[in-house]
Amino acid sequence: MTMTDPTTAAHTSVAAPRVAFPPGFAWGSATAAYQIEGGATEGGRTPSIWDTFAKTPGKVLNGDTGDVAVDHYHRFREDVRLMADLGLTSYRFSLSWPRIQPTGRGPAVERGLDFYRALVDTLLEHGISPVATLYHWDLPQDLEEAGGWPIRETAYRFAEYASLAASALGDRVPVWTTLNEPWCSAFLGYGSGVHAPGRTNPADALKAAHHLNLGHGLAVGALREVLPASAKIAVSLNLHLVRPLTDTDEDREAARRIEAVGNRIWTGPMFKGGYDADLKADTAHIVDWDELVRPGDEAEIGRPIDLLGLNYYNPTIVSAPNGEAETAEAARNDGHGDSEFSCWPGSEDVVFHLANDDVTAMGWPIDATGLTDSLVGMHNDFGLPLLVTENGAAFEDVVGPDGEVDDPERVRYVELHLQAVADAIAAGADVRGYYVWSFLDNFEWAYGYSKRFGVVHVDYETQQRTPKTSARWYAEVIRRGGLA
Repeated sequence: MTMTDPTTAAHTSVAAPRVAFPPGFAWGSATAAYQIEGGATEGGRTPSIWDTFAKTPGKVLNGDTGDVAVDHYHRFREDVRLMADLGLTSYRFSLSWPRIQPTGRGPAVERGLDFYRALVDTLLEHGISPVATLYHWDLPQDLEEAGGWPIRETAYRFAEYASLAASALGDRVPVWTTLNEPWCSAFLGYGSGVHAPGRTNPADALKAAHHLNLGHGLAVGALREVLPASAKIAVSLNLHLVRPLTDTDEDREAARRIEAVGNRIWTGPMFKGGYDADLKADTAHIVDWDELVRPGDEAEIGRPIDLLGLNYYNPTIVSAPNGEAETAEAARNDGHGDSEFSCWPGSEDVVFHLANDDVTAMGWPIDATGLTDSLVGMHNDFGLPLLVTENGAAFEDVVGPDGEVDDPERVRYVELHLQAVADAIAAGADVRGYYVWSFLDNFEWAYGYSKRFGVVHVDYETQQRTPKTSARWYAEVIRRGGLA
């Protein structure tokens, strides 16, 4: 198979668009293994932390699990044909760590790799360039029982897994992403406990953050050793576009604190040489940074990468405590689930606000200006080519009497955000691609199957796929190479 870089792949334009995107712009969609694959016990796969979490009473809405999900494990060829019908030039998916390396240690399971070999080959046969994400939150349960991300050893196991996966697939996958949204893995998984593994310890959350960073750096090194020189390595971060509610010193300080533990905890060591002093000062009462960060760690984390991915959904508006909002209420308003425990260690009393009242089914405000501001800021700060690796929205989709799913709200959402990407490009940002979240309706983490993000509707009883209006609209955007 010939490996095609999605950031240079061409597309055919059939009409001059009003807003044109650069030649070779990657038009994609994205998914995650646990959310779509199913086949939870097939091919040697063992439980991940999300299998365990989902089967713990009260953790996931309606007791939903990803055991079957949307059965992509058995239906991937049908799904790839749908992608091709829509004209996607690239597809971003994640590898299931416990499908490839069931205990998180030792040799790979060939049956697990064979699934991904077949998926990648099918994508390439249809002219779709694969982008593989190594970690989208499904840590093997065995590694969690050994300590999980709060212990250093997990970072080394991740690098070993990265090497196994890339050795098997590196000849046909041109872009590799190490981590997806490590902020969620650390602070929702080990801080607020609304994601797997459901721990609620702020020190563990900060330790997990450092070891995710370390795992990223070690994986970059491991990937460089086995991938062809043409391959590109990325990371996908859900950097928070933080805005103070007012221009007071107090609200600007609240924004600084959230920006530190939301963003710079990743970008500092990855791109700027180390953790910032203010972040460490904000959290010094929780964790001993001098003990946690060993000599050489920050250099390891800062290994150069080729692309930087941004997952964007809405801006983050914050203020200082105002004497009325309690900490628990502030945590509920931050858009990351309802928990009495904070996902913002060291900044638990910061108050979160909605940017506006124009919200999705998740209750997330729609504000595409934050995407432009984020991309331009990332371009100025880091100087790397950028990908929008996730952007999309959940709405209350309904199947009509004619079997069609009309979702004008999603069309509007994606159009606004593609315009925002175009604005960022016009401002000088080197944005190479856009991946709408998600290709298929799927298991939406703690919300189970209650929220639908897909541009393709899935009937969870029959597994029938139906492209929504938004899918057909996106296909026209791709064919034009821009917005009409």
